[in-house]
Amino acid sequence: MLDREGYRPNVGIILANQENKIFWGKRIREHAWQFPQGGIKPGESPETAMYRELLEETGLLPEHVKILGRTRDWLRYDVPNHWIQKECRGSYRGQKQIWFLLRFMGQDQDVFLRATHQPEFDNWRWHEYWAPIDEVVSFKQQVYAAALTELAPLLPNLESLGEFYARSLEERQQKK
Repeated sequence: MLDREGYRPNVGIILANQENKIFWGKRIREHAWQFPQGGIKPGESPETAMYRELLEETGLLPEHVKILGRTRDWLRYDVPNHWIQKECRGSYRGQKQIWFLLRFMGQDQDVFLRATHQPEFDNWRWHEYWAPIDEVVSFKQQVYAAALTELAPLLPNLESLGEFYARSLEERQQKK
C-alpha cells in the first residue's frame, strides 16, 4: 500500500534498556544493522503495527515494553533506484515512518529472533543511543537522526549528540 507520493507507511522502533542503550539488529545473512521496522497493514494503526513488528522481529510482547513516545509526524526516506525491484520502479519511492521509543522492561533472554518463519535479524546487541546514525545504510541516516533527536528528550540522563561525538572522537584519538 503506497500513498500518492509513492511512500509505504511503516513503523520504526527504538527500544532502549535501563541504561539507555538501544536494540540494534543485524539483518539476516547481511552485514547491515538497523532498528526493527516494518509496514503498516491496511486498517492497522501505527501502534498496532509497532506491536506486531516488535513481536515478529524481536519476539517481544507488549508486557516486555513501555511506550515512552512517538514521533509527531511521518519521517520519510527515499530508497535508491538500484535497491528497488524493477516492477516497482516509478511508483515506489521509499518509506514514511512513525517512530516509537520504547523502554525495555524485560530480560535479555526474552528477545527471540526466530519468532516467525522469516526472521529479519540473526543477531542483536545493546548499542550506544546515537551510534546508529553513522552505522545504518546511508539513505536511512537522515531519518534515524531525526527520530533519535526528536525522541531523545524522553530518556533521562541521555548524553546529547554533541557529547556522544566528542567522546567518540576522544576515544578514537586515544586508540592511535
